[in-house]
Amino acid sequence: MSNKPHDQDRDTIDFGFEQVPKQEKVNRVADVFHSVADKYDVMNDLMSFGIHRIWKKLTIEHCSVRKGQKILDLAGGTGDLTAKFSELVGDDGLVILADINDSMLKVGRDKLRDKGLIKNIEYVQANAEALPFPDNYFDCITISFGLRNVTDKDKALRSMWRVLKPGGRLIVLEFSKPQYSLLNKAYDLYSFHVLPFMGKVVANDSDSYRYLAESIRMHPDQNTLKQMMTDAGFGDVKYYNMTGGIVALHLGFKF
Repeated sequence: MSNKPHDQDRDTIDFGFEQVPKQEKVNRVADVFHSVADKYDVMNDLMSFGIHRIWKKLTIEHCSVRKGQKILDLAGGTGDLTAKFSELVGDDGLVILADINDSMLKVGRDKLRDKGLIKNIEYVQANAEALPFPDNYFDCITISFGLRNVTDKDKALRSMWRVLKPGGRLIVLEFSKPQYSLLNKAYDLYSFHVLPFMGKVVANDSDSYRYLAESIRMHPDQNTLKQMMTDAGFGDVKYYNMTGGIVALHLGFKF
């Protein structure tokens, strides 16, 4: 698992276990999510045995969202968090579902509109490294299972800090490093053998799910990401391991 936070110092970047030119990663990640968008929700349930719903519920609780607030659900994909935020902020609030991938954004928009959620939600195709929003705009930003796919994570974290209001919070929900050796071994077996097979059977795409497994291993571990958030300007940064550290929730504030 990667412990190198300074992606901006390198000419190449990881795409799973492969090193590619930085400008190439964006397009290759886009191809992955164009491929999996239609089956994304189904595969999430299968891959996590439904546990991702508990992880997201805990994420919502740590956001402490109130009526009238502005929320950015970054890399929000098919809108699971956006749907709940929409209820919490009420008619006077605003939730922006942002994703760099137009296929994922379309799936999310259609899903939320089918649920009748249209009043306080906007959709923006955006790169996390250069968010197209004013300074000090959002009360809370979440990025759920998206940061590991960002090319320059340090730049993205600084961009998130810029658009947060003073007193606002960033919540990062992401796969991380399991804390127990036996769990780590079982997780590797599952990720590199079972997961690509499920991707082939359900989504007819084993390669994309092999990349997703590799991208998890290349993502910074808990303490490295905590330091990256601190370096980007966030204060009182802490993290909570879930499911033995398979997933970690990082929380930081803008003071």
